[in-house]
Amino acid sequence: MRAITALFFLFCFVAPSALAQLRQGFYGRSCPNAERIVANVVANRFRRDRSITAAFLRMQFHDCFVRGCDASLLIDPRPGRPSEKSTGPNASVRGYEVIDEAKRQLEAACPRTVSCADIVTLATRDSVALAGGPRYSVPTGRRDGLRSNPGDVNLPGPTIPVSASIQLFAAQGMNTNDMVTLIGGGHSVGVAHCSLFQDRLADPAMDRSLNARLRNTCRAPNDPTVFLDQRTPFTVDNAIYGEIRSQRGILRIDQNLGLSGSTRGIVSSFASSNTLFRQRFAQAMVKMGTIRVLTGRSGEIRRNCRVFNNGR
Repeated sequence: MRAITALFFLFCFVAPSALAQLRQGFYGRSCPNAERIVANVVANRFRRDRSITAAFLRMQFHDCFVRGCDASLLIDPRPGRPSEKSTGPNASVRGYEVIDEAKRQLEAACPRTVSCADIVTLATRDSVALAGGPRYSVPTGRRDGLRSNPGDVNLPGPTIPVSASIQLFAAQGMNTNDMVTLIGGGHSVGVAHCSLFQDRLADPAMDRSLNARLRNTCRAPNDPTVFLDQRTPFTVDNAIYGEIRSQRGILRIDQNLGLSGSTRGIVSSFASSNTLFRQRFAQAMVKMGTIRVLTGRSGEIRRNCRVFNNGR
């Protein structure tokens, strides 16, 4: 299935013992400039390409959903040894070169100290703030995983029913509010290919002017893309919830959040208050970033984010 830049995501449960080992300022002594280095690299990229926020949101979500937030998504496939990158849902994940640059600078400043998993988390946090989203602190201390298997990748598509999505989030320790926050927040930036929302174009309830505009765009060859948020496509804000409330959601899952009795009220509250959305989005992002993390002596600190230290 064609992937979208800001696809919605499901998450895995975090063990309390692992959470206890993450902390604010983890690199305060071992690499005091770690967060500043990552922030500078991200800011340099953002000045040239504001779409990098959507890329990082998607990268972190896709990584955390598979075996937790352990940077397993970053491993390059090799002949006879495919990785998570090899799968269809991850084929268009991008931004790896920005993580590489941050890692290069961190290795020069503090060799074998800052994990790739933490770099992804920090880069996403910084890009959200640059895109007008909330500024929030994240605990660090994650370590990098030792496995990247395409068979572990099981990412849902954009037409999953709300009830099924609620059940999946609940099974992973995430509540309905988290789900609505992360799906909508993830879709406040980024694009979707026309092939992913043909079902919406056939929906007579969809806003007529938007439907006509999308149909015209999608007549072009090579499966064009459209912004998921038609009003503020490069800003992490609550605008997409207002669009959903007005039958202007692009993806089926987005629009269904505004129709389902279990989520309609949350959508309405976010549409009415960007302050509330920002608060809840920051909380949900921090929560997502602690999914099944490796800490202490588990995993490793990769020297190169694309390769396990033992080279396998």
